[in-house]
Amino acid sequence: MRASPHGAPNQSRDRSAGNSGAAESRPAARPGRIRTADAAHNRMAGHNYFLLEKFEAGVALRGTEVKSIREGKANLKDAYGLIKDGEAFLLNLHIGPYSHGNISNHDETRTRKLLLHREEVRKLLSKTQIKGHTLIPTRLYFRNGRVKCELAVAKGKQDWDKRETEKRREADRDARAAVNASKHKMGR
Repeated sequence: MRASPHGAPNQSRDRSAGNSGAAESRPAARPGRIRTADAAHNRMAGHNYFLLEKFEAGVALRGTEVKSIREGKANLKDAYGLIKDGEAFLLNLHIGPYSHGNISNHDETRTRKLLLHREEVRKLLSKTQIKGHTLIPTRLYFRNGRVKCELAVAKGKQDWDKRETEKRREADRDARAAVNASKHKMGR
């Protein structure tokens, strides 16, 4: 090591081969940082059901299924959850075939197991035993590289419920438009 003119060692020239200084220029990743990205969204769930309570569950998948979900080939439209023998399952979840798959590609609508804690399964079982309540998947997303499913305990809407919701939505939209129009006029 060389000494600088001020008596302190000069560290600018004495770098080991493994430390090129590039690590100091980039901020370190924060531990515990959670990254999520939606792979599929069930838009009709909010239209056809009252979504009462939401839960997060892992999904037991095969390799080609995960790759297909990354390609955006998942469809939650007709999917629903079921609790049987103390385990949770996801039925009718359609995951299209993987584009680079071979003869051993996955079955598109097979029953998939949901990964939940025993207490969560018991809680879901008690909530779905109420008449008219069911489990509906609302979102399929990646969290830190793992596929997760957002399940909602849902109660079916009648046609008049749907009309009422639509009227309320239109009234809110009209009110927002009126407020924005008045703000726009006031600003000039």
